[in-house]
Amino acid sequence: MALLPTNQDLISTGVKEFNVLLNQQVFSEPAIPADAMVTVVNDWVDLYLNYYKKKMVGEQEEQDKALQELRRELNTLSASFLDKYRNFLKSL
Repeated sequence: MALLPTNQDLISTGVKEFNVLLNQQVFSEPAIPADAMVTVVNDWVDLYLNYYKKKMVGEQEEQDKALQELRRELNTLSASFLDKYRNFLKSL
């Protein structure tokens, strides 16, 4: 089952906004531990999911599928960001 166009648009917007948030982060000293950054990023993902959950349309199954897709996309971006952050910590 394909996602409804409205939900696809919401996922696209959410991913773009989340990417902007991640790209705005400046790594500097004093750095927080990697596990603390994981907590922060997970909180951001939850914030975005909660925000976009209210905007999803269609039957519950469609909304759930769209949220799963958004979570997958945000987790992919998060993993890349956290890798960069861990490399930053190694360089200190």
